[in-house]
Amino acid sequence: MADQPMLKFVKIERDMPEKRAAETRREDFREIYAEYADAKAKEQASRCSQCGVPYCQSHCPLHNNIPDWLKLTAEGRLREAYEVSQATNTFPEICGRICPQDRLCEGNCVIEQSGHGTVTIGSVEKYITDTAWEEGWVQPIAPMAERAESVGIIGAGPGGLAAADVLRRAGVQVTVYDRYDRAGGLMTYGIPGFKLEKDVVMRRNEQLEQGGVKFVLNCDVDADIFASIRAEHDAVIIATGVYKSRDLSMPNGEAQGIEKAIDFLTASNRKSFGDEVADFDSGRLNAEGKRVVVIGGGDTAMDCVRTSIRQGAKSVKCLYRRDRANMPGSQREVKNAEEEGVVFEWLSAPKGFTTDGDKVAGVMVQKMRLGAPDATGRQAPEVIENADYVEDADLVIKALGFEPEDLPTLWDTDGLDVTRWGTIKAEFTTGKTAVDGVYAVGDIVRGASLVVWAIRDGRDCAEAILEQFNTTAQVIAAE
Repeated sequence: MADQPMLKFVKIERDMPEKRAAETRREDFREIYAEYADAKAKEQASRCSQCGVPYCQSHCPLHNNIPDWLKLTAEGRLREAYEVSQATNTFPEICGRICPQDRLCEGNCVIEQSGHGTVTIGSVEKYITDTAWEEGWVQPIAPMAERAESVGIIGAGPGGLAAADVLRRAGVQVTVYDRYDRAGGLMTYGIPGFKLEKDVVMRRNEQLEQGGVKFVLNCDVDADIFASIRAEHDAVIIATGVYKSRDLSMPNGEAQGIEKAIDFLTASNRKSFGDEVADFDSGRLNAEGKRVVVIGGGDTAMDCVRTSIRQGAKSVKCLYRRDRANMPGSQREVKNAEEEGVVFEWLSAPKGFTTDGDKVAGVMVQKMRLGAPDATGRQAPEVIENADYVEDADLVIKALGFEPEDLPTLWDTDGLDVTRWGTIKAEFTTGKTAVDGVYAVGDIVRGASLVVWAIRDGRDCAEAILEQFNTTAQVIAAE
């Protein structure tokens, strides 16, 4: 009887791909994890228990058919595994690298809950798709037939590009508009190379372009341009994400050396492309030789602390107002940061800044404790009296999350309503807004950890538009 390819989690332990030593990886921006060898990928995929109710799949925002492509990988049927993987996910090689698997699929793996260690879903997903690229299985989009309808997509981030992929495969004419000079959004300019090397993103952009997606870059959409985009296309998708940084209103908050995370990360990524970046070259957005303090506990904060280490910071500390167990960022990223030399100051919140002339000299820190749960159920931080101190700093990076821009006002469009959070109001499952023919990717598209939700929402918008196009065609044919 042939050896059963699955259910080996009892006798085979969880084994991640080899991770480069901290002292080596902190010297460059290359990805820190090696690739699985074929035998190792098969071995780790074979640990899947093939549950009748796969919690990994139900906790994936894209509802990827994870048990199916794990089984195909264990059986050596990699091309089929890739086909299953990409059927629900536009960018599986990107999600395999940057999704917060420890909070989603892997964190809800049944064998993880039973104490055997989760299946390394993300690493196998990355291996499958990297192999597909190497073998030439990933080809430019080639629709069975071209359609006359056209869609304009505002925003070339993961949500916009996912929508473009789905629509183009159906033969729809697609044009993507973006304010930056390269497509990819946060995948290009927000997420550092040690998590997502940029050639991985650029080859997807090229694949979309080769498949007929048109890109209009360096296009900062205003009211006039938005009106012309609506007039030119049969439908429009707003996939701008949220890039307006949250701020701190504190004493000396405008001092030189206090910077926004998005500015810091964008400058670093542009340098990786070989661009000229005046604010980096002047030293303003360069951590080299500086005492760096990053404020925040999400994945963006982790990107900032680990980027600072690679730029040659003298020291790097991260302040977060809750404890480690309650931070929103990936625990895997925290561990990687600690290995690389980052110091975390838990239960610590800023209350202001000290200065030396016009420049920041330190962060005034107040120590916290966790009190009663807030409205979300999380324990609310409370200030400990008489426990304040000053953390010396030459560069302070605010990684406090993002807020949406006021697009209805910016684009002067009646009926483009917003939610109480300021994001475009749209139907949850379709992305349809109150404005005829205008759709919007969901309001949680921000940060590396949420790229997977952007992909989901982009695909949902595209599928809703296709359904509308097909319904309209049927009505016309009937008449």
